[in-house]
Amino acid sequence: MQGFLNHDLKNNQIRINNMNYSQSVSYHSLKNKIVAITGGASGIGEELVRAYVNQGAKVAFLDYDRAAGEKLAAELNCRFLFCDVTDIPQLKNCFLTIEQELGAVDILINNAGSDDHHNIDDLSEEYFNNRINVNLRHQLFAIQAVIPGMTTKGEGSIINMGSINWMRGRPGRVCYSLSKAAIHGFTRTLCQELGPRGIRVNSLVPGAIKTAKQEAMWAKLDPSAVNQFMDLQALKVRLDGTHCARMALFLGSGESCGCTGQNFIVDAGLSVN
Repeated sequence: MQGFLNHDLKNNQIRINNMNYSQSVSYHSLKNKIVAITGGASGIGEELVRAYVNQGAKVAFLDYDRAAGEKLAAELNCRFLFCDVTDIPQLKNCFLTIEQELGAVDILINNAGSDDHHNIDDLSEEYFNNRINVNLRHQLFAIQAVIPGMTTKGEGSIINMGSINWMRGRPGRVCYSLSKAAIHGFTRTLCQELGPRGIRVNSLVPGAIKTAKQEAMWAKLDPSAVNQFMDLQALKVRLDGTHCARMALFLGSGESCGCTGQNFIVDAGLSVN
């Protein structure tokens, strides 16, 4: 009996992984919505861009990788804006451009970030400031940029990309953990502050997500770590950006109209350990 159960679970997982997830469900409320995504040229961000374009949304995404951004935008026929999100004036100008070209943003996904490893002993003030700028500061200023348009519309969805790293207390990324814990905190605060305007604020919290960057990093640092993730996960499946995109579609859509101030964890049960 157990053998048949395991076989069925394995086959179900294969079917799920092979499904075109972004077209298997149609969120009619997303059609023609104006969506802004930071860090959208690769990794999880690329999957977010693809998912929303496939739902018929009008997508604009920001990234500092010009070549990858232009290539993706040409493939999907959406808007790419070159941006270093640590440059706040440039970030604000990009959102102004989006509003002028497409209209006021309906859905903002604060995805840009970097989880480079570092030790507390080697931490400098300059590096600390850079990590906060890369992983935290721009999220607040991107939110500030879209609030007026969402307020006028009387609705909006803001999705902040968190991480289970701070929940698990993993060593070697103290600035990253600090930033992601802060995102959890300001998400809860802003849900209260912006809720009366009809604006929902949630965080999407990924676990061990397979991306080209992550694969390269772990190959260099500790190749066995990937197997350790799988051992600790309740679901024995290697998560990738599409799993995050599924949740992001839901949180942007009208189907999640009652959800705000929450962390939506996508980690196959890793944080339970």
